[in-house]
Amino acid sequence: MIYLILAVLSSALINILMRFANSKVNNKIGMLVMNYVMCTFLSAAFTGFDNLLPKVPELGATIGWGVLDGVLYLSGFVLLNVNIRRNGVVLTTIFSKLGLLVPMVLSIFLFGEMPSAMQGMGFVLAIVAMLLINFEKNSDAVKFKAGLIIVLLAGGACDAMSKVYAYYGAPALGEHFVFYTFVVALILCVALMLYKKERPGKNEILYGLLIGIPNFFSARFLLKSVENLPAVIVYPTFSVAGILVVTLAGVLLFREKLSKRQWIGSGIILAALVLLNI
Repeated sequence: MIYLILAVLSSALINILMRFANSKVNNKIGMLVMNYVMCTFLSAAFTGFDNLLPKVPELGATIGWGVLDGVLYLSGFVLLNVNIRRNGVVLTTIFSKLGLLVPMVLSIFLFGEMPSAMQGMGFVLAIVAMLLINFEKNSDAVKFKAGLIIVLLAGGACDAMSKVYAYYGAPALGEHFVFYTFVVALILCVALMLYKKERPGKNEILYGLLIGIPNFFSARFLLKSVENLPAVIVYPTFSVAGILVVTLAGVLLFREKLSKRQWIGSGIILAALVLLNI
């Protein structure tokens, strides 16, 4: 459970740092590149700089899983931005959060991890809470319906990769899997930055490196969580607890005011967390 708590806190810290960077960073791709630079460095450090390509039979498969995860990482970011431009931030946020349905369904049908009745109720409450918090009556009209489904599937698939690797991959090479994931994401992100002919400035470098620290630990702790706990507990808890922490941070750190709907949603999240962990 400690790994799941640390994964939630790390994920929330990413959002908090991005909130600080929002008004100071113009080149989001440049910041993302520096984020992956830090993630790759930390991954290499935890893996061992002299042990990045161990001579073991499982190396090829682990690199393959990492390549797939790295592609999903960057694809999710690109799809998120496309949908925000075309469908607005509200609907895009709803569908990206509902991406937790993907690893949940996979866990039930592929790995046989059936939730208890209480956990099932907690899962339903988590979905209700996310819809309640993100829904607004005057949301933007849907202009790209297929894009919303794609962002849900892409985000969910990226999250599910931790469980898929924990089940099918080599547990001894878990640190290598995380390293290859970030290496591929970095390479693809640099290529995208060069294509757009952009360069990171001082703020992009600073905030990108800072965000990379919790980003790395979020991925690392999430992988360790699904190695030790059922995915039907890990993913809903990871998602809704992260929302709750970020919401509280917004109120306490940034003096943001919540609507009545958001306070109710936060209360439902607390109830969902209790049920999910019974």
